[in-house]
Amino acid sequence: MSETREFIPINIAVLTVSDTRSEADDTSGRVLAEGLLAAGHRLAEKKIVRDDIYQIRAAVSLWIADPNVNAVIATGGTGVTGRDGTPEAVLPLLDKVLDGFGEVFRMLSYQDIKSSTMQSRAVAGVANATYIFCVPGSSGACRTAWESLIKDQLDYRTRPCNLVQLMPRLLEK
Repeated sequence: MSETREFIPINIAVLTVSDTRSEADDTSGRVLAEGLLAAGHRLAEKKIVRDDIYQIRAAVSLWIADPNVNAVIATGGTGVTGRDGTPEAVLPLLDKVLDGFGEVFRMLSYQDIKSSTMQSRAVAGVANATYIFCVPGSSGACRTAWESLIKDQLDYRTRPCNLVQLMPRLLEK
């Protein structure tokens, strides 16, 4: 972290993918929203949708089309059951995939959940100059993803490089 750079707050939307959660018991979405606000970012919007690839894709598509949303963090739907469809919903929207995100997330998760981490299909990428992160639905996984990966990469002060400093160049041709 470099204290010589000023923090640049960005607008982040949070999507909870769940067939059972409501705003009252959405602990994972709350962990992400509270984390980004505590870091100094702005919560662009928070939404809950059913684990349906078309509802997920519709919500994410609206945000990536909105120039005021810089990043989306989706929680839930990254497992291997028949209803888990977040990667299938989001991957077709991505212009570029950040393979390292899922790889490092699973490496970090291994410390807590051992071989169960292989069930995680956490993915990230960029679409229309909007960063998208898809993480498992547990509040522990959200905390790991935010605290150990996303928070620092969405902080302009992070050295040697971060995703915020690349934002002006994301639409280059």
